[in-house]
Amino acid sequence: MADTISVKEAAKLWDITERRVSTLCKEGKIKDAKKQGRSWIIPADAEKPADSRIKSGAYMKHARPANLPLPIGVSDYRLASSEYYYIDKTMMIKDFIDERPMVSLFTRPRRFGKTLNMDMLRTFFEKTNEDTSVYFRDKKIWSGGKKYREYQGKYPVIFITFKDIKFDSWEKTFDAIKDVFSKEAGRHNELRTSEKCDEFEKKAFERLLSGEVNEVELSGALLDLSRMLHKHYGVAPIIIIDEYDIPIQQGYMKNYYDRIVLFMRNLFSGGLKDNKHLSYGFLTGILRVAKESIFSGLNNLTINSVLDNKYSSYFGFTSEEVKEMAEYYGAADQYDEICEWYDGYRFGRTEIFNPWSVINYFNNECEPRAFWQSTGSNDIIGEVISEASGEIYEKLTSLVNGKSFTTYIDTGVIYPQIKNNSSTIYSFLLVAGYLKAIKTAPSFNGDFMCEVALPNKEITFVYNKEILQKMDSIIPQSTAISIQEAIYSGDHIKLQSLIQTLLTQSVSCFDTAGENFYHGFMLGLCALLGGSYTSSNKESGDGRYDIQLKPKSKNLPGIIIELKAEKNCTEEQLKKLSQAALQQIIDKKYDTEMTAEGVQMIYQYGVAFSGKNVEVTVGHGNMTEEQK
Repeated sequence: MADTISVKEAAKLWDITERRVSTLCKEGKIKDAKKQGRSWIIPADAEKPADSRIKSGAYMKHARPANLPLPIGVSDYRLASSEYYYIDKTMMIKDFIDERPMVSLFTRPRRFGKTLNMDMLRTFFEKTNEDTSVYFRDKKIWSGGKKYREYQGKYPVIFITFKDIKFDSWEKTFDAIKDVFSKEAGRHNELRTSEKCDEFEKKAFERLLSGEVNEVELSGALLDLSRMLHKHYGVAPIIIIDEYDIPIQQGYMKNYYDRIVLFMRNLFSGGLKDNKHLSYGFLTGILRVAKESIFSGLNNLTINSVLDNKYSSYFGFTSEEVKEMAEYYGAADQYDEICEWYDGYRFGRTEIFNPWSVINYFNNECEPRAFWQSTGSNDIIGEVISEASGEIYEKLTSLVNGKSFTTYIDTGVIYPQIKNNSSTIYSFLLVAGYLKAIKTAPSFNGDFMCEVALPNKEITFVYNKEILQKMDSIIPQSTAISIQEAIYSGDHIKLQSLIQTLLTQSVSCFDTAGENFYHGFMLGLCALLGGSYTSSNKESGDGRYDIQLKPKSKNLPGIIIELKAEKNCTEEQLKKLSQAALQQIIDKKYDTEMTAEGVQMIYQYGVAFSGKNVEVTVGHGNMTEEQK
């Protein structure tokens, strides 16, 4: 073959994303492009294909078409499917009916549509006085045939959600769970007068309805309700439990883990294990709490994790679904940006976008932000990372540089294991949505070895805030803020002193770390500026800078940081190294992008590290003599 270029080189040449180039190759739109291993090889003289994707007209930031509203925070299936823009996930019902596992557990990150899908299942299967088929007649499941339609509206359903059970004590948690079951009992008020249930059962039901049950009685509530519903309707009910692990995580963080685990084990054992009054069971959560911990003896449980292929397209949005949505809202030409920010997850073999963030992106006039940030609490991450070793810290910080690494993943990890073996933090970060699995291979013991990386640009920002900033034992927040203030003001003397103190006193165990460590270290320190700045490490001028903080307001200064790291430097060598880093910023014109966008002041930092020593040299780009 004649001279060729890589996907990366073609993307740079044609000013499009690498993902888009790969797609064009796959679609046969780049002449003579050939697959070599896992990569595409492209003729060097190949022409950029015309963008033939359908567009609905010029995109206007402040003039979104008057279409269906976006379902932000809507988890009611009836409402979402009839009054909002709804992406049809009803074929999940077909897949379930085809396989009919007795009890199914779906583990996915927060805000990936778990509750909405469980409410979809409830609406489809539940036997009610209302004709709920109207919510499915225009959906994919209805065209599947009579076999599937016959299941609609045929089962009583017990629906329990623990998504709001987040309390500081077992006593408050127990009261909240009693309230959840009381409200669910109220949905089945027909049992109070059912002629098919005996008086003993009715009295137990009244206690559950009034919230006057004790711990033993409440742990048997699923079994009691399912038995009464089975008697009353002559059909065993379906049990749906949404976000089952929220109170378990809270119990671990607030020191009542043993109490909540014991309660949940008894609750699930009665309702899901060998329960002849159960047709099917569905559970969702973020973490699969191992069988020996919660699902003890539950041999009818089928687990569907982020690494499994089954049901992989039903939680989150696929690429085709996002393309259709972008077209609908008049933003087809923004697809590449959506990919860059919110794509990158892999559930099984399916490429997945973060649905919460995609919806908010369209609602925010297509201005990209880290919408997923702070949509839930993962305090456990901070606790584990605070005790992380130097090796783990360096691996985590390397991810912000676009690096990946291979690690053991245990999808059945339980909370005490996370603290006792801090390397299992990678497993938690993967199932919680902070990492993606690039490659997955079975491990010898039934778990997995995965190559992991950050999924997308949004997670890079979220990662800085929710992961790196939680390393308080390594980077105290007060010191981090002072360092950021020094960066912001251009005070290189204060900046050098603070970083020197921090390296000497707090991270002495990292004195042999490489440049990846220092890059992540600096990004972590810059993370608090995220509200006023956007961070990146792409190309500008004649090369690629290490860190750029571009101000969202032109009244703020821009910041460019170039890092150098060498071992065993003398004081004079380290100073020259920092000066060389600054000179590289100047010579390669790294300020080109921000200057073109009208940023008036740009601080340029050459930062050199050697073990626990640091030297900082500062320059001022694009400034008038008066400003200097």
